[in-house]
Amino acid sequence: MAKNVAQSPLERSGLASFDQRLMAKRCAHEGVLAGAKAAVIASARMLPWAKANLNHTAQALIISTVAGAAYFVVADKTVLKSARRNSFNQAEKPNIIGA
Repeated sequence: MAKNVAQSPLERSGLASFDQRLMAKRCAHEGVLAGAKAAVIASARMLPWAKANLNHTAQALIISTVAGAAYFVVADKTVLKSARRNSFNQAEKPNIIGA
């Protein structure tokens, strides 16, 4: 492998990139937890209505669709909120490692 080939940002092994990967993993984990909570709450709120008005197949389809939609919407919002918060925190603290 040639020594003069520039490394991509994903291949850097410096402390700054490790910190970014750790922060990204934490943001994703927060999104997963928030999405799972939203899916459970959405399913629990839909279940009584679905049991009263729909057959078993429709219940399964409607509740799984609502849970999936709630999961992805809330997880996405949470990840974006975490990323925004982290970018503001990094703007306040300049990165002196690369200097």
